[in-house]
Amino acid sequence: MPRDRTPLEKAAGKLISAIQREWTAELGDPQADASEAVIHVSHSLLQAASACGSISSVIGEGSVSRFLGQAWVDVHANVLPSIHALESVAAQPSE
Repeated sequence: MPRDRTPLEKAAGKLISAIQREWTAELGDPQADASEAVIHVSHSLLQAASACGSISSVIGEGSVSRFLGQAWVDVHANVLPSIHALESVAAQPSE
């Protein structure tokens, strides 16, 4: 039976999905390569959430936007709600 994901894992997964939607919309365009790279980087957030129960080991004192690449995030504002949701869950104390 699969284990239940934590709220942090769910939020990281939703961010990955939002990034993938941006990448899918860009397929065939030159900027799709940058979005694909951000997808790969974002998976380390989910891995940290799963392994450590925290993303701070990956992003340090910075923000998720800075970790993903602020310039990329600025161009892909559709991912901002998912970034804010992940940061909000990450800021909550662990149970």
